[in-house]
Formats: sequence, C-alpha cells, structure tokens
Amino acid sequence: MVGTLNAQEVDFICEKNNNRIYVQVCYLLANESTIEREFGNLLKIADNHSKMVVSMDKFAGEGYDGVKHVYIRDFLKTKL
Repeated sequence: MVGTLNAQEVDFICEKNNNRIYVQVCYLLANESTIEREFGNLLKIADNHSKMVVSMDKFAGEGYDGVKHVYIRDFLKTKL
C-alpha cells in the first residue's frame, strides 16, 4: 500500500506476518535535496519498523540515521 504522513507520501508500506517495512524508491540520490526528500519522509515515521530507500546507486549500503540504502538489484534478490 502507499502511505501518507502529513501530506508527504511513503512509496510503499509492506506488511507480512505482522512485520512491516517502509520503502521509498528513487532513480538516483543525485543531490542533497533528493537525499533529504527520500530519507526525510521515512525519518518522520516514529516507530521501530524497518525503513529503506531503494535506488540505482551502486554504492548503496550506507544508511542515513538508521534508514537503509539498498541497491535495486540487491533489493530484488532479497527475501524480506
């Protein structure tokens, strides 16, 4: 499902077996405003469920304040 938080969109909210993850998707994290937008929406969610940004950036792996950054090909190969 798609979620909203104070008029800002969260791309995907995934639930399975009482587990939830929040996923933001973007092409590339090319500049600071994109990084702030994609990670910022997730940082505003005040729960302990997993949060991640998925992109085509091959250097993914570095998180941002506890939010994971995942390369799209790795995301597609992973069981969540």
